[in-house]
Amino acid sequence: MDVAGIITLVLIALFLLLFFYLVPLGLWIQGIVSLGMGRITILDLIRMRLRKISPRLIVDGIINSHKAGLTDIKTDMLETHYLAGGNVANVVMALIASDKANIDLPFQTATAIDLAGRDIKSAVETSVYPKVIDAPKDGFLSAVAKDGIELKARARVTVRTNIGGLVGGATDDTIIARVGEGIVSAIGSSGNYGGVLENPDNISRAVLQKGLDAGTAFEILSIDIADLDVGKNIGAQLQTDQAEADLKVSQAKAETRRAMAVAQEQEMKARVQEMRSKVVEAEAEVPLAMAHAFKDGKLGVFDYMNMKNIEADTSMRESISGNKDSDSTSLERDND
Repeated sequence: MDVAGIITLVLIALFLLLFFYLVPLGLWIQGIVSLGMGRITILDLIRMRLRKISPRLIVDGIINSHKAGLTDIKTDMLETHYLAGGNVANVVMALIASDKANIDLPFQTATAIDLAGRDIKSAVETSVYPKVIDAPKDGFLSAVAKDGIELKARARVTVRTNIGGLVGGATDDTIIARVGEGIVSAIGSSGNYGGVLENPDNISRAVLQKGLDAGTAFEILSIDIADLDVGKNIGAQLQTDQAEADLKVSQAKAETRRAMAVAQEQEMKARVQEMRSKVVEAEAEVPLAMAHAFKDGKLGVFDYMNMKNIEADTSMRESISGNKDSDSTSLERDND
């Protein structure tokens, strides 16, 4: 075989490979067998290849939807959703499930929900088979009744998907938060914890009446209190803490008054010492004044002697008076 023949064979092989890649004959035949002529043309499959769309995914979606009775779904609709980044298989399965469950779910709504990041298939399943959400997810809700007793509650919320609220609606985290808020409010408005323990269904009814599913992607069917336990006596604990705080304040005020009294006592002692120093200073000036009086002739010798006699007489009287007081004290002690 010459070189020209080899080149011709290679070109033919490349042409066949390219042809069978661009023209998926197997999928075309599958479409004819499943749906008949005209539903899926060979040109549609070639166009999908050129637009980098998976023909297998589109063909399977068209076959499944048409077999389920959804004949209004066309190949270009699925292609557009695929190019937009949507999950074609999920949308087709959700449309089939909603049609069988008599749920009104148009194709445009389904694709919008899917492009919004929601699992449309799971949403339809939840709409048919409601799911249960724990509120809270972990642990307990802590609430205090009016009598100061803490109650720990845990609820189970049964919800189903609200198809119309999936686009822009809040998720189940919002449901959990709202239910928790409603339970805390219901327990807090109760007069005593005993009534709550006796009738926990009152909490469920009170929470359901608030319309907590407004603006969410779910519809609340029921709220059941799964667990309800008694916690601490929060009221007594708060009163104890308040009493301790008042005691510390009183002690601080008493310490302040004591410090002020001590400061005032020290001030009075300082003033006494000051007055004593002034007295000593005044007594020291007496001899000087007498000397000036002698010098000026205002005080004579006889006047000076009379003053000394008076001082001696006063000292003797004070001495006698002191002895009498001591004698009377000793006699009283002897009589005792």
